[in-house]
Amino acid sequence: MKLLVYGAGVCGSLFSARLHEAGLDVSLLARGERLASLRRHGVQLAEGDGTAVRRVPVPVVEHPAGGYDLTAVLVRTHQVDAALESLAGLEGDVLFLHNWAAGAKPLGEAIGHERVLLGFPPAPTAGTMDGDVVRPRATTFMTSRVPMPIGEPDGLTTPRLERIVREFRTAGINAKAEPRMDAWLKTHAAFEVPLGQAVHAAGGPVALADDPDAVRGMLHLVRQNLAAMPTSPVPRAFAALQTLPEGLLVALLRRFLRSPTAVNSGLSNASQATVAELGRLAEQMRAHAKVR
Repeated sequence: MKLLVYGAGVCGSLFSARLHEAGLDVSLLARGERLASLRRHGVQLAEGDGTAVRRVPVPVVEHPAGGYDLTAVLVRTHQVDAALESLAGLEGDVLFLHNWAAGAKPLGEAIGHERVLLGFPPAPTAGTMDGDVVRPRATTFMTSRVPMPIGEPDGLTTPRLERIVREFRTAGINAKAEPRMDAWLKTHAAFEVPLGQAVHAAGGPVALADDPDAVRGMLHLVRQNLAAMPTSPVPRAFAALQTLPEGLLVALLRRFLRSPTAVNSGLSNASQATVAELGRLAEQMRAHAKVR
């Protein structure tokens, strides 16, 4: 399988590096200064706060030319429209691996419904960017066991879905076919948007944890979002956010916000790109609620 990773941020860089090291035929699309850096040095990786840098020579391209069996799109939500314009005239399947609550329809209208697959990047592709060096987030026992979900928009298990899952598993990525991928993405957005916006308003996850009223308000928004969904949450564990006592959930959320997992996650990223992504996701969720 010839694969193109569209997007050379943290997730795209880590994903392409892992696939390249596993022996897959993968190229990474980048532009501007990021493209120049990747051509000179490859994907540069550094663990934790260390100074040692490991370079992975992933082939890079500037334009999404044809010839790829699969394009994996790893960009932020508000950057998807630009990616769709680039991919509209090409052939090959396209796997969208990012936050998305608008469903498959607008993606298919832009590039062809038969080309679209939905998914979410695996936990080991999270991290931070230090200049041109990517610092992967340390994986825990819990995050290492979370599978990378991939699904057809209609929920069917097709030969191409099975082939893609098999290819990723061969590369050491814990991929799995998810029959309710759209509901999975909407559930994730229902939780992530209120949480991310509350963390940003508070000034960080620990600051939010120190304000129980703000955590309670965030939980109310999550519950409203989940209640607006046409189906039950996916994974089912998110249903606990609707049924468990509020006091217990507030205590658990405050404990999570103080944990190393939260502090070292993307929740601490207060960049304009993060704010723009959360805003676009919120728009998608509001539009979905109006349709209902």
